[in-house]
Amino acid sequence: MAIDYSERIPNNVTLADNRRLQRALESWQPHYLRWWDELGPEGTQAYEVYLRTAISVESDGWANFGYVKMPDYRWGIFLAKPQDNRTIAFGDHQGEPAWQDVPGEYRSQLRRLIVTQGDTEPASVEQQRHLGRTCPSLYDLRNLFQINVEEGRHLWAMVYLLHAYFGRDGREEAEMMLERHSGDPDRPRILGAFNEATPHWLSYFMFTFFTDRDGKYQLASLAESSFDPLARTCQFMLTEEAHHMFVGETGIMRIIQRTCEVMRELRTDDPERLRGAGVIDLTTLQRFINFHYSVSLDLFGQERSTNAATYFTTGLKGRYHETRIDDDHRLTDATWPVYGLVNGVIVGDEQPALLALNERLRDDYIADCQRGLDRWNKVIESHRMGELLQLPHRAFNRRIGAFAETRVSPGGAVLSESEWEQGVANWLPTREDHAYIASLMQPVLEPGEMAGWMSPPARGIHGQPLEFRYVKFS
Repeated sequence: MAIDYSERIPNNVTLADNRRLQRALESWQPHYLRWWDELGPEGTQAYEVYLRTAISVESDGWANFGYVKMPDYRWGIFLAKPQDNRTIAFGDHQGEPAWQDVPGEYRSQLRRLIVTQGDTEPASVEQQRHLGRTCPSLYDLRNLFQINVEEGRHLWAMVYLLHAYFGRDGREEAEMMLERHSGDPDRPRILGAFNEATPHWLSYFMFTFFTDRDGKYQLASLAESSFDPLARTCQFMLTEEAHHMFVGETGIMRIIQRTCEVMRELRTDDPERLRGAGVIDLTTLQRFINFHYSVSLDLFGQERSTNAATYFTTGLKGRYHETRIDDDHRLTDATWPVYGLVNGVIVGDEQPALLALNERLRDDYIADCQRGLDRWNKVIESHRMGELLQLPHRAFNRRIGAFAETRVSPGGAVLSESEWEQGVANWLPTREDHAYIASLMQPVLEPGEMAGWMSPPARGIHGQPLEFRYVKFS
């Protein structure tokens, strides 16, 4: 499954054999490039960046590293290698051959899934477009740009599906992908988390840990789809998504490492003294965790969802690692615990598993986030100073689902409005928090140098030393 870079649009789907589709995508391409120039990473047209470019979708090595000017990055269409004689693993069509085209009866539902997923990809690029101005190191700047170009390619992946399988409706939806913009009051992105600002690098690292992790679970569920082109597209996207989450997890870990070093030097965990020393105290980090985690939980939708049940029974979207689950893959009589508010108390109640698919995916996500948090806490424990970090209760600060109208503390206590107002400044980032973090955001552009509020990474990229010039400015 080598990728042909001799084509105007690099691809491994033999695009040249379908001239009508090729012309349609080549017509969309200038609109994409204009969007990238206007709303992609700001002021990077002349930068040469040490980027990873896919050269194959085989599992034994598919990346080529080298300097690329940002506007010259070769975005394209890459699907994972097809599975011979693949059959549908779940739902009413279980055991039938996987679909190579869109069944007419599921056309609108499948298009909706693809559009929603596709809309998130350019949104994150728009959210992060100004961050290059304040990078903590060239290493981090390069990672930001790597994520940006890959999110751009993930948009191409969804646009290809819309053009190839949904005719005029698909072409119109592809155009809309570039007309909606993150945070635009008139034409916002579809999902709320992708309209939030990413004003500084702490928010960026939180986003890539928490929100990109939601992307992992959504993509993994779509990678089980009975519609084989969608499944193969998402399988390849997942190989790149792993790097995005790595950037978030290690970024926060490096912040914690530096903060703990200063705590030991000063023999204090007092937030004001630590801020005076130019690092991010753990109390502030906890507030940012609370915010980004709760916003990301909303991305999974309602706890009980007939839409999710329909997607499953029709075979459009499976569960996380569907084929590894030991059950009948139909969920006819199965149940799953769902949390809700009963007489002012949060309780879990067994609900039909088919209606609780969003909640099951959220549970998988929560467990994965906890594993990452445990790794951060090991750094704190190794220094024997500071309070350990925690995930807030799943009902905290929710805007979608059973807890949208409920005030709940990070510990899970149901609160009155006045109790919430009294405590919220201790639980969520304040204007003062953002102002302090912004004051730290001074660019560090010398190779091997690092901002004082975070530690260097354990190693460089692709065997290069930390002193390597990961970004060349013209």
